[in-house]
Amino acid sequence: MPHNDAVSVSAPIPVSSSAGSASAPLRIALVAGEASGDLLGAGLIEQLRARHPQAIFAGVGGDAMRAAGMDTWHDASELAVMGLSEVLRHLPRLLRLRRDLRERVLEWRPDIFVGIDAPDFNLGLERALKQRGIRTVHYVSPSIWAWRQGRAAKIGRSADLVLCLFPMEPPIYATHGVDARFVGHPLAEMLALDPDRAAARATLGLADDAPVLAVLPGSRLGEIARLGEIFLDAAARVAAALPGLRIVVPAANASCRDAIDALRAQARFADLDIRVLDGQARTAMVASDVVLLASGTATLEALLAKRPMVVGYRISPSTAFVVRLLRLMKVDRFSLPNVLAGRTIAPEFMQEACTPENLSTAVLHWFRDPHAAQALQPVYRDLHLQLRRGASATAADAVARLAAPALPAPGPGATP
Repeated sequence: MPHNDAVSVSAPIPVSSSAGSASAPLRIALVAGEASGDLLGAGLIEQLRARHPQAIFAGVGGDAMRAAGMDTWHDASELAVMGLSEVLRHLPRLLRLRRDLRERVLEWRPDIFVGIDAPDFNLGLERALKQRGIRTVHYVSPSIWAWRQGRAAKIGRSADLVLCLFPMEPPIYATHGVDARFVGHPLAEMLALDPDRAAARATLGLADDAPVLAVLPGSRLGEIARLGEIFLDAAARVAAALPGLRIVVPAANASCRDAIDALRAQARFADLDIRVLDGQARTAMVASDVVLLASGTATLEALLAKRPMVVGYRISPSTAFVVRLLRLMKVDRFSLPNVLAGRTIAPEFMQEACTPENLSTAVLHWFRDPHAAQALQPVYRDLHLQLRRGASATAADAVARLAAPALPAPGPGATP
């Protein structure tokens, strides 16, 4: 799979009026809406400060961005709203917050605005700022490779530059005349190329020779409601065929743990050797022999943990009907490992195909054919290396180049 370092096809961008002149420090406004965005923002700030020590950062972020030196006008938690009903309940507040942020950013007049993920909130804000002459960056592309690729043009109307975590994204933007750059994925930096399975098992108190299945039905209550019982039923079928199986189920938070505990309390799961963990999803994956999990970022973590996996997913029947009717899904494979590899390396089962029978059969294949599992290792390692691009440093270089007409000279230690 080729690297796509940059796709630069947009028209020249007018220079912002402000603070990043030769006599004033660079000003960068950022908005991150959840924990993952906070970490991305902190890494970006640290790398930009290494290049321009006098730079000033302000906006919306969490503890990590504050620790990196950003003046937080609002905390990232104010944007962390998930689920349709919750979004509707908070919509008036979110719209007020976005309006107030727009006015404050315009008054502060930064050289660059960086919206980190949170596309429903940030893209509208970016568009308003771009129309008023402020250079804008969107960091973390929505999944246009899977859904409605035409959104790339709309995103381009909001962002002068899109920073992508995956290499298949910039070519899609290029077809719509949008400047996009693949910067790599920060998880590829955080996870070791050679995970320590023995240490992970010691942490969880699992015997070295025990067969272990990690089950991750999702990090949201809706996912657990749709997938939890199916996944536990599949795990029970695997346990019936594989004596001594240990099953670990990481719970993302207390609410998810309550939902998982309620499922495992069913009489038909009473004999299962299930251990529910508070968090520790990454440790559970590294410790396991096989991972059964919901589609999403967790599949990327399983790839980086170098574990064979089986992926299942179900969306609501009404949403599935609309997706099929409008042909919104544009890929034959939906899980990240398969998309990145360009072929099926993880069995995946969507909607009606996501059944206990299908899932358990695929899981048992990995347990019963260790040679097939071992053959995945060089594939996983190659993908890991492709994603390990120094995401924060590469993103900082791209942002600095966009701001170049307004920048003072780089400070010591700057990356050329």
